[in-house]
Amino acid sequence: MTKDEQAQIQAAIEGELRLLDPVVRASDDAVRALLDPEFFEFGASGARWDRETILSVTGAAASGDPEPPTRVSDMRGTLLAPGVVHLTFRTDDGGRRANRSSVWRRHPEAGWRMYFHQGTLTD
Repeated sequence: MTKDEQAQIQAAIEGELRLLDPVVRASDDAVRALLDPEFFEFGASGARWDRETILSVTGAAASGDPEPPTRVSDMRGTLLAPGVVHLTFRTDDGGRRANRSSVWRRHPEAGWRMYFHQGTLTD
């Protein structure tokens, strides 16, 4: 793997970790900056989300105390094409465990943004 390929995968990983940061998730602007305008998700709940509906559960719409940090493990990335990275990893949110998969794509002006995400609950 070339240094450029490694750098692309690392950029997607860094974006994913930022999206999981409670401070970032509390900001509509920060979440929008990391989600592709065409973003969609099949959530662990079974719901389908897009960029605007995600903001209904994060950012300014989120109520109460900030979310606790999500534990992340086994994060791996694969470069699918130049500027397109697929990540897989596991999360644990206070005992709610999920296998997760996301696709990140690089935009010339906006940088790396998540295009697709799926979460599947697991034991």
